[in-house]
Amino acid sequence: MPTTRFCALIGIPRRSYTRWQAIARAGGPAGKGPWPAPVVDPVEPVAAKYAADWPAWGHRKIHAMMAVDGHTASVSSVERALRRRGLLQPVDYHGERRELAKARRAAFTEPPTSPNMVWQLDFSEYETTSGGTWRLVGMCDYYSKYEFDWHIGPTCTGTDAVTTVQIALDEAERLAGGPLSSSS
Repeated sequence: MPTTRFCALIGIPRRSYTRWQAIARAGGPAGKGPWPAPVVDPVEPVAAKYAADWPAWGHRKIHAMMAVDGHTASVSSVERALRRRGLLQPVDYHGERRELAKARRAAFTEPPTSPNMVWQLDFSEYETTSGGTWRLVGMCDYYSKYEFDWHIGPTCTGTDAVTTVQIALDEAERLAGGPLSSSS
């Protein structure tokens, strides 16, 4: 088969093919392969350490932290270093987060139109300087964004959630001036 037809068949320029063929006949490298990266090589271990310490951060924020700490590297070098180690965030990370938010919004067939229709429960955890852990449980009204009193304790169990709901019910009844109606 003629070289011109072969190159057209596989979709590469004839000039590239003849250059690769000449290099191969001379015993040189194949022309493809890991190219030297003198800029990325010293940055890679440092960027990998930052990525291990903050796995939820992307390459731009890691670059900013490295710059603040005195490491000189471009954003693209940090990105290449993290890509080598497989530490980059997935490409559609933010799109995935938006889809999850859309699903949460769709959970309300009818959005709440007044207070005390939908409440949200939130657990937060804080470490003390002496090595202990406190867990805070809070309840918030979805419509008015009013934050009810918090329950603070060392555990994070169903009992803590029930206690928080009771605290919120008591406070909502106090604010309403009477018992809450169950027909909303």
